[in-house]
Amino acid sequence: MSLRDFLSKQFIDVIEWVEPEDGILAYRYPMQDREIQNGGKLTVRDSQMAVFVNEGRVADVFGPGLYTLNTRTLPILTYLMNWDKAFQSPFKSDVYFFSTRLQTNQRWGTPNPITIRDKEFGAVRVRAFGIYTWHIADPKVFYTKVSGTRDVYTVPDLEGQLRNTIIGRMTDTFANSQVPFLDMAANQVALADKIAGQLKQGFADLGVALDGFVVENLSLPDELQKVLDQRISMNMVGDMGRYTQFEVAQSIPIAAANEGAGTASIGAGLGAGVAMGQAMMDALKGAGTSGGASAAPSASAAAETKFCLNCGKSIPKVSKFCPECGHAQQ
Repeated sequence: MSLRDFLSKQFIDVIEWVEPEDGILAYRYPMQDREIQNGGKLTVRDSQMAVFVNEGRVADVFGPGLYTLNTRTLPILTYLMNWDKAFQSPFKSDVYFFSTRLQTNQRWGTPNPITIRDKEFGAVRVRAFGIYTWHIADPKVFYTKVSGTRDVYTVPDLEGQLRNTIIGRMTDTFANSQVPFLDMAANQVALADKIAGQLKQGFADLGVALDGFVVENLSLPDELQKVLDQRISMNMVGDMGRYTQFEVAQSIPIAAANEGAGTASIGAGLGAGVAMGQAMMDALKGAGTSGGASAAPSASAAAETKFCLNCGKSIPKVSKFCPECGHAQQ
């Protein structure tokens, strides 16, 4: 190999980068001790941007296209290097490529429940998770504040920062929101739009743009979800009388499935349930009347009767046997 051939290999005629894999955000073109040839070619593909850095200062930024490197295509670099004339010799500069394509299906979620004050439930803890999409919008800001002089900067390097920013904004949104939890859970699209609006500026400060934000699920911890389920059941049932009927109806299949239980025990269970329901109804009616005189007849009537332990029928309190089924009473 001649000296001329050796020297020719120290000059870079073509600068380009093809992403070898997903997840690379910034890539430093390997310069080593080589210099960029005057009139060399720079290829920036779609979904890429290139940044020239001279002596630690960002000089020129290139979008997608094919460029011939000279003083016309490198005006800022020419100014920084104080070239009075069009340069004719190779020059040295660091070149960084940035991937500007969408980073899709990025996951976010609350590692711990967020405590909020709800109008209906009081203080509750809420969990949420979903996906978001973003891309590098300003490579100059991204280089200055995020990636720096690293040879390679990847999505996982930034993922933690973005996810924690999302969780922080969500906490603020929930704390300042006067919307009940049930309404938030039923309007996840509107909730996502509100959170995204608060996130965009924080992302822009890092040189990236938030393109999409989705709330996939909003839920309570298991113990609170059980309480909510019970409340929904009560609202569906309505008043206490219907609730008692509902409970008795629920117990019938269970009693029928219990082959070891006799007719007496089944009847006793149903009778006790009906008696409890009747007593609760009487208590509620007595509490709803104005004055003790109107409540006295109900208490007196309840004291004169009882329920058969076998069939559950109402019978006189002094009866030793049920007139309906003949079962002995205690």
